[in-house]
Amino acid sequence: MDLVSVDIGGTHARFVIATVADDGTITLDDPETVHTEDHASFQTAWEDFRDRKGGSLPPRVSMAIAGPVGGDVIRFTNNPWIIRPALVQEKLGVEQCCIVNDFEAVAHAVARVDEDQFIHLTGPDKPLAPTGRLSVLGPGTGLGVAHLYREPDGTYRVSATEGGHIDFAPLDSIEDAILARLRKRHTRVSVERVVSGPAISDIYQTLAAMEGKPVTDEDDVAIWTRGQDGSDSLAAAAVDRFCLSLGSVAGDIALAQGGFGGVVIAGGLGYRIRDTLLKSGFAERFKAKGRFQELMGTIPVKLITHPQPGLFGAAAAFAREYA
Repeated sequence: MDLVSVDIGGTHARFVIATVADDGTITLDDPETVHTEDHASFQTAWEDFRDRKGGSLPPRVSMAIAGPVGGDVIRFTNNPWIIRPALVQEKLGVEQCCIVNDFEAVAHAVARVDEDQFIHLTGPDKPLAPTGRLSVLGPGTGLGVAHLYREPDGTYRVSATEGGHIDFAPLDSIEDAILARLRKRHTRVSVERVVSGPAISDIYQTLAAMEGKPVTDEDDVAIWTRGQDGSDSLAAAAVDRFCLSLGSVAGDIALAQGGFGGVVIAGGLGYRIRDTLLKSGFAERFKAKGRFQELMGTIPVKLITHPQPGLFGAAAAFAREYA
């Protein structure tokens, strides 16, 4: 069975032809990526992809969407596109459609990929628990969060959440300063404002202000690049601070969800900074939960290395719904 698998985020939309074999094995063709700002709607992006594939596509689609997927109209958290689920089959010319939250799709991927698709970040160096609760989160244009429960019989359940919008809780004076800066623009500051790709700009500018340096409105990609290549010590400090906050948030999500069977960091940004995460204070912050520090130290924390977990997971969600 062939289908179109789509992963729509705040900045990019990714398309691929996925094949689900009779034994449930999922394979992906070469994915194609478009910038959401280059297309007026999802339908025009779909038509662009269809043209690139010779004018025809399989009559099935599974869509992973960065935002809540319930209701008559889907509005993206960080993207101006609008999707009306009731019209998808008619507008796209497909016979079957599956729509899931983007990190719900990633959780499906976590449940299905092989153990060699993970690298170890912190905690005991052992596989993710085969049964029980796992937490899945990852920074991108926003911060995605999902929950995975593995049953003893090998089946699993996935729950989409909006955990990226819980309140940000500073742990030191630098994070107090970051919060103060963000509060000038936002009445309520969620963790997504600090733990996401664009957030590096506010972190960097906060550090610059603390050192009395000029605060400029810089592109976040440039800051990430300088922070990773060692050419700018202040940008490197901002990246390290980001890793600290990600560790804190990952630990909070594990506590809130009961994800004691394991925590998985996902998303393209997480993969790009994997080496920095390993050398940063991520692990210490993950465990720094007061009376629960010993418990946090028993949780294996992994980073998924599959190149397209959202696309793979969307195909897995479709196969599960229409099996």
